[in-house]
Amino acid sequence: MGLIQRVVEAAGIATISVSLSKEITRKVKPPRAIYTGFPLGHPLSFPGQSFRQLQILRLLLKYLQEIDAPGTLIELDLTEDDDPTVLCVACE
Repeated sequence: MGLIQRVVEAAGIATISVSLSKEITRKVKPPRAIYTGFPLGHPLSFPGQSFRQLQILRLLLKYLQEIDAPGTLIELDLTEDDDPTVLCVACE
């Protein structure tokens, strides 16, 4: 995905991805990425956790605007707490 992101960014369109492997993401160096801590197959959380999925989408949009340095990887661990008010970007 990071290789495709570079081509899209070269065309002037900002991109951000969700990483499931910090090691691979650091090697590929996409323009912007967040690591959520969820296992393979669950990039936006687990089924039925709509509050967490919405939270991740909002974080993606937030970091899409904020990250200026190419190759930045934001490491989040959203797997610890199932409380929708914790780190709730939607609540701000």
